[in-house]
Amino acid sequence: MSEQVLAEARERMERSLEATAQEIASIRTGRASPALLDKIRVEYYGTHVPLNQVATISVPDARLLIIAAWDRTVLGAIDRAISTSDLGLVPQNDGQVIRLPIPPLTEERRRDMARLVGKKAEEGKVAIRNIRRDANEDLRKQEKDGQLSEDDCRRAQEQVQKLTHDFIAEVDKVREAKEAELMDR
Repeated sequence: MSEQVLAEARERMERSLEATAQEIASIRTGRASPALLDKIRVEYYGTHVPLNQVATISVPDARLLIIAAWDRTVLGAIDRAISTSDLGLVPQNDGQVIRLPIPPLTEERRRDMARLVGKKAEEGKVAIRNIRRDANEDLRKQEKDGQLSEDDCRRAQEQVQKLTHDFIAEVDKVREAKEAELMDR
């Protein structure tokens, strides 16, 4: 029974790590990356769809993104979606493609972004710790119900703690990499 709890905890922690990594990747740095636009949703025939489902995003150089819509009638909607987002970027629509220049970040803005990265990483760690708490509660419940011995419960809780430690270390690696990217000129 404890193996099932551990497997479920690992799976949930992996999903939490993945979500945190995506959240951090979508934070703007001074460098162009298609991940910046992952959260942009475009109104397309009455529904809101992710930008990457209606257009191709390319990175010709470190400070420019080019968005080529598969259907040119959606260019205006893409333009509006980017303009109204919290990215602070100004799209340039020429009727064929949208050019999205990425301005260099000021030192103050870099520090703000680094704080945001830290906040997102901390949220990811809290989610992982919550998964640990849930797993430990399940193990204690199994022990109380007589499905696990006290020693097996303690060993399983130690394994859950090791798992938690490993996943928190992974979140820290993602945070450190993003902060290094932010501070890199």
